[in-house]
Amino acid sequence: MKLGAFSISLTVKDLNASKTFYETLGFTVFAGDMNMNYLIMKNGNSLIGLFQGMFDNNIITFNPGWDESANKVEPFDDVRAIQKHLKDNNIKLEKEAGNNTSGPASLVLFDPDGNTILIDQHV
Repeated sequence: MKLGAFSISLTVKDLNASKTFYETLGFTVFAGDMNMNYLIMKNGNSLIGLFQGMFDNNIITFNPGWDESANKVEPFDDVRAIQKHLKDNNIKLEKEAGNNTSGPASLVLFDPDGNTILIDQHV
């Protein structure tokens, strides 16, 4: 199964302090907007999303159809095909993508330890 680009989305208390910290680790701002309370930071192939006041917990994120630079990749496994595979294997989904849709969609599930996983397709 091709899940696409991987990132971790961190819920942060102070976006400026987190930005400065991750810049010290060699990350640079790749996307996002301080005025909208989120930044996506990149260091090589590593992506970290910093979100202030948007989520209660950290989220593991995959983006089918994208590489780590948000470039479209082909072929890729559509989020609905991933959803079908998960359901066929008795994985409970918290939020599902529409089965009769195409293009951008997402689904949410939890791993056995309660960590949130977002599979978020933008293409």
